[in-house]
Formats: sequence, structure tokens, C-alpha cells
Amino acid sequence: MFVSRRCLLAALAGLLSFAPAAVAQETTEARTPPLRALIVDGQNNHTDWPLITVMMKQYLEETGLFTVDVARTRFTWRGDKRAEWLPRAGAGESVDLPQPKADPRFNPTWSDYDVVVSNFGNTAAPWPEETKTAFEEYVKNGGGFVSVHAADNSFGDWPEYNRMIGVGGWGGRSADAGVHLYYSDAGELVRDDSGKGGTGTHGARLPFPIVKRAEHPIVAGLPDRWQHAADECYARLRGPAESLTVLATGKDQTDNAPTGKHEPMLMTIRYGEGRVFHTTLGHSAEACESVDFILTLNRGAQWAATGEVTLPVPQDFPTADATSSRPFELDELIEAR
Repeated sequence: MFVSRRCLLAALAGLLSFAPAAVAQETTEARTPPLRALIVDGQNNHTDWPLITVMMKQYLEETGLFTVDVARTRFTWRGDKRAEWLPRAGAGESVDLPQPKADPRFNPTWSDYDVVVSNFGNTAAPWPEETKTAFEEYVKNGGGFVSVHAADNSFGDWPEYNRMIGVGGWGGRSADAGVHLYYSDAGELVRDDSGKGGTGTHGARLPFPIVKRAEHPIVAGLPDRWQHAADECYARLRGPAESLTVLATGKDQTDNAPTGKHEPMLMTIRYGEGRVFHTTLGHSAEACESVDFILTLNRGAQWAATGEVTLPVPQDFPTADATSSRPFELDELIEAR
């Protein structure tokens, strides 16, 4: 095919004019600073928590989107079973005690971070009042927050925290803590404010199906139904449930399931200008190896920090018929960052 010299010159000029812009854009993207995440922990009734903090830190940093720090209370509780993992988080020295004890010096600088991830649990000692107030202001003014598993057991007598997480269980919460959200078998969202049946329960740890209930960036591209690895299927969580969207539900498959209802597993909540992602998944290290836990944690943290999600669905995501897990191996290069 004949191409005139004029056409060739015009094409070359177009390429040359585009090249600097492309290089500039590439350079800008390469220099975009990573999101800053803070994991807070120290007191949790679930004994895998020191390992789970390290797992979550690595999961977030493996995306290339985050740098992660860990802030830990000086007095820890139930950290002894996984004590070898405590120093791996880079959170400094702590003293493990037989009972939860408040740390009057626990006061992270929340504003240094785009998102905070809580790995606290049931009966964790309360934070200092000034720390609580500062955290409320942080989220209210646009800071991101991620509540993981037993973090929704924490701080039952802290009203603003209950508004942040939407619904919770245990931790001193009573049947009048708020509404019990669930989906019926017919696919209807029910807001039960009868107060019947207590607050917070679960059956044995077994795999169970999760059903997607909303269109949202965190669950975009996920199958309508998938199998989650052996975990606690939380049920009968209660709370204010304000500005809350249920993204996915789970139904306990044990013979003596506490409710037999489709209970919220993944949720988002708006608290002021802040975005909150609440996952009830992740009781044990085994549960946190489930690919759906890893992806939704990472996506939920990105959404809480930015309002957007860019992470793709991996090929090994679980299906409607089979769970999928990745055995955790510590990446010492990430640990050393």
C-alpha cells in the first residue's frame, strides 16, 4: 500500500506530540504516593489476633496500594497463644495480661492515615476519652474505617462507635441495642426491632455460602453466590443500622443454626463524611486465608480510603460450589518495610 511522505510526517509529528504527555502521565502515576493504613489491635478474645494482624498487613501491602503501620495497646490480652507473631507487626513492646486493661497512652494520630483497620475484639478495654473523641472526628470528617470480625464485639457502650459499625454483638450489647438486620428466604431485607433473641450469636465454624445483595464497588464482579471457608457465621447483630448497606449475607449451615436467617456478612456504613466497611468474616487464621476474605478486605480498605475500587477479581476466587484459600506465608521483604 502506498503512503505519502506527507502522511508519514504527519503521523510522526502526532506520535512525538503525544509521547511527552504519555511519559508525563506515566511518571505522575508512578509517583502517586501509596495510601496510608493503620491497623489497631492489642486486646481480642480470639487468640489468633497477633497472626491475623500480620496477615492483614501483608495482604494490604501486597496490593501495592498501601503502606501499613500497626498501633497496639501497651497492655495486650490473649496474645500469648500466638506470641511469636507479636514482634512481626512492628508495633513496639507490649505486656500480655490475664485480663484486659486500659492503656491511657493509646492515642494514635488518626489524621496521618487514609484508613484505620480494627482488629480489636470482645471485652477489649475502652480507649481513653480523648482518643475516642479524636477517632469520631477523624471518621466524621472523611477518614476511612474497616471493622474486621470481632471488632464489632468491641466497645458496646460507646454510642458513636455503634453508629460507625452499624450493627454489633456481644460486648455488653443487649436486646435493645437496635435493629436486627437480615434477609428472608424470599430475598427481602428485614429490620427486626422486636428485641427478641438476644444480641450476637454463631454456630460451629464450618464453610458456608455467601450471597451478594447489592451492586457496589467492593463486590463488583463477584459471583452472585460463593462458598466461604470455615468460619463463624455471625448472627443476630443489632445496632442503629443508620446509612447502612448490606453487601452480602451468609446463612449458617449447622444443624442447630442460631437463627436460620441470611445474616449480614459484608456491609458499608456512612458516618458523617466517612466511609466504613464492616466485615464479620475472619475469626481464625484459616478463615483469613480464604480468598474472598483477602479480596474484600483489600477492596473494602481501598473504598473506605478513597471511595473507589480498582482491584480485580482473582482467578482463584471461590465459586458457588467450592471454597478457595491461599496458605499464608510471611513475606519477609514486606515485613522489613
